[in-house]
Amino acid sequence: MTKKDIVIKITDQTAIKQVDVKKVVQKTFDAIVESLAQGEKVELRNFGVFKIRERRARTGRNPRTGQTVPVPPRKVAIFKPGLEMKKKIK
Repeated sequence: MTKKDIVIKITDQTAIKQVDVKKVVQKTFDAIVESLAQGEKVELRNFGVFKIRERRARTGRNPRTGQTVPVPPRKVAIFKPGLEMKKKIK
């Protein structure tokens, strides 16, 4: 499912114009990304939690040459589904 699919689905279920729904969906995603960029946790009840986790530095290997290379530490976004989502997925 793409962002466009989400917008169309919401538009079909409500009387809101597609352009307005697209703006709201985009602003929602922008707010989540901005919060994560500031190191905040984003918790959406019955959906899940987005967090930033720091991966530590490690030694990797170039698969073509076999040469070992250092991989620096980095931050990654993780998502943990909520109870409602877990129940519906099972």
